[in-house]
Amino acid sequence: MPKHGSEPTATDLDRRFMQAAFRLSRRHIGQTWPNPAVGALIVRDDGDGPVVVGRGWTAQGGRPHAEVRALDQAGALAQGATCYVTLEPCAHVGRTGPCCDALIEAGVGRVVSPIADPDVRVSGQGHARLSASGIELVMTADADQARILHAGHWTRIREGRPWICVKMAISADGFIGRIGEGNTKISGPEAHRIAHRMRADHDAILVGIGTMQADDPQLTCRLDGMADRSPVRVVLDTQARLSPGARMVETLDIAPVWVVVGESAPAKRTARLAEAGVVVIPAPVDGSGHIELRRVVMLLGERGLTTVLVEGGAKVARAFVDADLVDEAVLFRSQQIIGADGVPALDGLHAGLLMERPYKVIDQQPVGDDLKVHIRRQRN
Repeated sequence: MPKHGSEPTATDLDRRFMQAAFRLSRRHIGQTWPNPAVGALIVRDDGDGPVVVGRGWTAQGGRPHAEVRALDQAGALAQGATCYVTLEPCAHVGRTGPCCDALIEAGVGRVVSPIADPDVRVSGQGHARLSASGIELVMTADADQARILHAGHWTRIREGRPWICVKMAISADGFIGRIGEGNTKISGPEAHRIAHRMRADHDAILVGIGTMQADDPQLTCRLDGMADRSPVRVVLDTQARLSPGARMVETLDIAPVWVVVGESAPAKRTARLAEAGVVVIPAPVDGSGHIELRRVVMLLGERGLTTVLVEGGAKVARAFVDADLVDEAVLFRSQQIIGADGVPALDGLHAGLLMERPYKVIDQQPVGDDLKVHIRRQRN
């Protein structure tokens, strides 16, 4: 690495291309787990101004990596060019060779990167090998943005669990539905489209068995042309009560279904689910008879998930809040009034709790007739 005080400084042009790389990284977000969704650009300037000669983003399933795809597109034009990449190039051998070696072999002249990878197999080694080879390494001032973009990777590597986002549509009087009515339409079509895009952007969507029995949802992404972006569907189901005939199970050709059951769940039920193609994941149960959420999220992390969208119901959302496992929340505040027979958004807790410390509202914007409120945990 360059000595302290001698690091090359990122230019305004570097920052602009890094923003473009950030946008590229989102092309397959939700589809690359267990790897992070990285973006990369190869930019060449032969005196007439910069020209993008290679673009890449992590492929579905996590391979090939963004840098390799960008280098393949650039070919011989990569020699002497600049590579912009949203996360430190990997330095370890997996199914393919290290990306830092691919950049060195291609003869790039500069690498611009915002942040080191927290994975101990990389963790500065990729940057160090690039510098040692004579490539100019430039660190941009976009570390916070990169950390948010790769939040799921960060959380899984450092804490062993996926990043948890809770999504709820909440009526003006604080409810998510009416008792005994199952799925109640609260938000408008604009919010509905954003919610389905959120499904596509996460590795998995999680609900409780109560939601499954009340609504029998598919939990797929139903935006036009995006069915193949549907996430893994995860159900918390202590006693393995999910029916093998549920619509979710009948759409296994669209996306997998994982059911987390208690370790003492009836064997016949778990066997029927497994025979139907469902992945059954046993987990310990606490003294109150509920699945231990902290162990659940670790099990999901062990299986490679980096981001999970929690959609329901009220008891599940509250359980994640009580377990201090909510990293982010998106609330769609409706003008609709539910009335006295409403189901409280957080099973008795005031939803405003998510706007208090350690959480912070980072964005509010109207979405049709609703208000979208984006909340994120503030970390030291």
